[in-house]
Amino acid sequence: MKRRQFIGYAGVGLATAIVPTFASYLPANAQSGGVSVQWLGHTCFLFTGGGVKILVNPFRQLGCTAGYRLPKVSADLVLISSQLLDEGAVDGLPGNPKLVFTAGSYEFKGIQLQGIAIDHDRKGGKQFGINTAWKWQQGGVNILHLGGAAAPISLEQKILMGRPDVLCVPVGGSDKAYNAEEAKQAIAVLNPKIVIPTHYRTQAADPNACDIAPLDEFLTVMQGTTVRRSNSDTININSGNLPDSSLIQVLSYKF
Repeated sequence: MKRRQFIGYAGVGLATAIVPTFASYLPANAQSGGVSVQWLGHTCFLFTGGGVKILVNPFRQLGCTAGYRLPKVSADLVLISSQLLDEGAVDGLPGNPKLVFTAGSYEFKGIQLQGIAIDHDRKGGKQFGINTAWKWQQGGVNILHLGGAAAPISLEQKILMGRPDVLCVPVGGSDKAYNAEEAKQAIAVLNPKIVIPTHYRTQAADPNACDIAPLDEFLTVMQGTTVRRSNSDTININSGNLPDSSLIQVLSYKF
């Protein structure tokens, strides 16, 4: 039986929140169906579509995120993958968005969400605990955000995740997320249509407190896969025109 859980409010605090073409690369303000995906730095994204705004993994400015702007954007729902400060800092978000941070099945404004537990380290979760990967459909597009996954994807997890249209996958390594080779293996398992790499070193990083690799290491490992680079931090993706095989989409961050 499908387990139903409650969705809490960000303003209440974490402890009390229990609770599926080739992409149409259109200008961010284009009026098209589907979903708008905005990269706010690190593993933080804002997904807008179907009249709903979903924010994933807002962070604090420290270490690898020191030079990014705080993602204080308006959202209806906030999903976080862990309570580490680079994936689960909800203080100061505008309004009173609803918050989900625990694996399970949820419904929000007609959107079905699935939080899937996967280890946040390579030691069975003993070092950094459990990461929650988030799966949902918005604007007709199947989205899977792996958060800070660090463990291989099991058969059971693969069944829950399905084949995403858009996969946000960490690629920079460290003790708490996939490195380039591990990200490649996850992509092979999931066979997504569009891959958006996350959790890699940029000029936002504090050089003395950031141990993740730059994007180039992942792109080198993925040689042979088409790479598209956007001059914007935002793309619109339409469900009617997705690629048949995986394509890597790199978004730009305006410092």
